[in-house]
Amino acid sequence: MPIPVWVLLGFALWTLLLLFTTVGVYRWSRILTGRTAISDWRADEPQGGEWYRRAVRAHMNCVENLPVYGAIVVAMLAARVASPLLDALAIIILIARICQSAVHLLFEQTNVVVSVRFAFYFAQAISTLAMGALIAILAQG
Repeated sequence: MPIPVWVLLGFALWTLLLLFTTVGVYRWSRILTGRTAISDWRADEPQGGEWYRRAVRAHMNCVENLPVYGAIVVAMLAARVASPLLDALAIIILIARICQSAVHLLFEQTNVVVSVRFAFYFAQAISTLAMGALIAILAQG
């Protein structure tokens, strides 16, 4: 299996891990113990403490970016292209995604922390754009 596909699998597993270890645990424990009704969870209303809201955003960042990366991998497979640079960019994307999520979860969001978090996001965005461009170039033959 090509490295970008392994990274896609890792990205999906990271997204699920965030759900099952942060947002899900918080919500499910409150619902199952009767502290919160299941109907009280509304997407349009902020809920929980600051850490929980950061966990929700970290998870949603993954959910929002996973399909974009998935589309790039599908294009790569459809074009039947591969290169060491594509592999390296894919690895950068996954490492930066995990680091961005970790910074979101583990630290109070000061200007410095948000700047670090943004740097990890920017690395992902640039790497994703570079992968798309490289796939288009390689597909031309």
